[in-house]
Amino acid sequence: MSLAVAYARAQLGLRAPLVIIETHLTPGLPAFGMVGLPETAVRESRERVRSAILNAGFEFPQHRITINLAPADIPKGGTRFDLAIALSILAASSQIKASSLSRAEFVAELALTGELRSVRAVLAAALAARDLKRDFYCALDDSEEATLCEGITVFAPRGLREVCAHLDGSVVMAPQETTRANLQACPAALDLADVRGQTHAKRGLEIAAVGGHNLLMSGHLALAKRCSRCACPPCYLRYPKTKHSMSR
Repeated sequence: MSLAVAYARAQLGLRAPLVIIETHLTPGLPAFGMVGLPETAVRESRERVRSAILNAGFEFPQHRITINLAPADIPKGGTRFDLAIALSILAASSQIKASSLSRAEFVAELALTGELRSVRAVLAAALAARDLKRDFYCALDDSEEATLCEGITVFAPRGLREVCAHLDGSVVMAPQETTRANLQACPAALDLADVRGQTHAKRGLEIAAVGGHNLLMSGHLALAKRCSRCACPPCYLRYPKTKHSMSR
């Protein structure tokens, strides 16, 4: 099959719009073209993908390769499309089953060795994939964040070869276990709702807790600052790398 389609997710603020990666192989001198408003990091993926495919034990097709990132009106940045691009090339060259790509979404960077690397805003991508009832593939370092989303099957392979083996059915990969149990409320002497006034301070505490940011409080009302700090649930601070969406 000379045409294959894979699915990934872009990052656009707090949203993760769907990106359809269409790969077409045609006869002619070897070339690699990419269209669909890709930024510099996305255009550079051709070198990462080429090395990752070869080092994973596959053949890089010696054809004219055209890749379309649709829809074209959405800016595509970062390295989050590497895995989906590599899989679509392998499917177009009949090295893996193209039908296996239709039921999953792939968001991960590829190292030159074929290993999967972490990217940003995985939780938003997992939430969007859940709405379409698709499986979600990400790097192992991102699995903890992705499994915060309930109702979705998350796979966290270590490399491109492991992903292909699982998609072809030669290896059965266990899905990642959810980490929602770790987000249960921690016992606290105070609750943020008990703090009267201090609207700006409480708003800052909420943003810092949800985003895993540092927090600096200054001023004369020492008791109010101390009460607000103690009332902020400490369980949020266990996930400093997680980008929780305030709108969710």
